[in-house]
This record gives sequence, C-alpha cells and structure tokens, in this order.
Amino acid sequence: MIRSFSAGIGLAAVLGASGAIAHTPLCACYDNGDGTVLCEGGFSDGSSAAGVAVRVVGIDGSTLLEAEMSEYSEFEFDKPDGDYRVVFDAGPGHAVEIASSDIVE
Repeated sequence: MIRSFSAGIGLAAVLGASGAIAHTPLCACYDNGDGTVLCEGGFSDGSSAAGVAVRVVGIDGSTLLEAEMSEYSEFEFDKPDGDYRVVFDAGPGHAVEIASSDIVE
C-alpha cells in the first residue's frame, strides 16, 4: 500500500510539472517592400498560432485593424502611415508587441 501511494505521488508530481511547462508565444513581422507587412506567429513548443488574435495599434493607442492568424499562422496587412505596433495576443501573459520601427524588409 505504501509503495502504491508513493508511486501515485511521484506520478502526480511529474504530471503536475509537465503541465506547468508553458509554451512561449513567438511572432515576427516583415515589411514586404510593396506596402504590405507579413507577420508569422507560433509557439516555442511548435504549436500553431492559427486563430490567435492580432491587432495593429496606432501610436495614440487606437486599434487600426483587428484580425486572427490564418490557418498557416500568418497575418498580412497594408502598412499604415506613421508609427504603429503589432500585438500578437495569445491571452494573458502571452502577448508579443512589435514596434513598426522593428519591422524591416
């Protein structure tokens, strides 16, 4: 009985630890040189970002565009005038922000 109890605690600890391993959100955006920007998203564990919310936000904080990552974990949009940032928002604690000054060809 003690052996089974100990094994059960050990298994619970392993399962609990593996459940605590988070996947980090990843996002990169590129200026296509034709007036559009392409963003690619994903997670450090290789998970798809399909359906993850993406926003393009103006310098004043206003939302210029809202969408979701495509089935290929991509989001392409027309480059706005002026400064902006792209927000890849996979939920609380899982957001990535990219300033327009960091988006290059």
